[in-house]
Amino acid sequence: MMRVCLPLCALFLMAPIGQLQDCPGPKGEKGDIGLPGFPGVPGFPGKKGIPGFPGPSGPPGMPGAPGPAGPPAQCGRGVFGSINQDLETLKSKTTKLELAMNYDFVRRVAEKYFVSYKKRGSFSRAVEFCAQQGLELALPQNEEENNKLTQLFGLEVDKMAWINVNIQKAEGNFEADMKNQPLIFNQWEEGQPDKSIQDTGCTMVSENGVWRVTHDCSLDAYIVCQL
Repeated sequence: MMRVCLPLCALFLMAPIGQLQDCPGPKGEKGDIGLPGFPGVPGFPGKKGIPGFPGPSGPPGMPGAPGPAGPPAQCGRGVFGSINQDLETLKSKTTKLELAMNYDFVRRVAEKYFVSYKKRGSFSRAVEFCAQQGLELALPQNEEENNKLTQLFGLEVDKMAWINVNIQKAEGNFEADMKNQPLIFNQWEEGQPDKSIQDTGCTMVSENGVWRVTHDCSLDAYIVCQL
C-alpha cells in the first residue's frame, strides 16, 4: 500500500492547487457491516377494517339441564267451542219459546217461563199434567217470579194456584220442594205453614202472592207449569 501511495503523493505535491481539487482519491476498503439499530416505537392502531363474511356454523352444543316447571295452564274455550255453546244456548231458548207459545198463559222471568192452559184440578192432577208435558209444577224462586205467577188470576178474586212444595210435613216441614231440595224463597202468609197439619198438606199461592198450606189436596186450583 505504501509503494502505490508514494508516486501519488509526489504528484500531489507537484501539482497546482487548482488541480488538486479534481484529483480523485484512492478508494478505501469496504468497511464492516454495522450492528442493527434498536426497534422503533410502535405506531398508532389503524382504522377498523370491513367485517369479514360469517364463518360456517359450528356443531350443536350439548343440551342444557331441564329448567323449572312453569305454572299450570288455564283452561280456555276455543273459538269453535264457544260458537257451539252459544248455538246450543240459542237452540234451548228457541225450544223453550216454541213450547211456551202453545199455552194460553205465558210469563217469562229471566230464563224461566210460567205456562198454563188456565185449567184447574187437584194437586195430584197438577203434578201429573206438568209431568206429561215434560215440565214440572211451578215454584217461584224469587219475588219477581212470584209476582209473575199471580198475573194468571187477572181480576179474579180468591183464586189459588198449586206450587211445587213438599206435601209431607213430617219429611220437610214444607221447607223443601218435591225433589226434597231446600226452598231458596218463600212467601208464607202469616201463621203459615199451618202447624195443625201433621201429615199431608199441599201448598198454594193466592192472588195476592202469599203462600198457604191446605190439608185438602183435592181442591180445584189453577195448574201452572214451568220450563
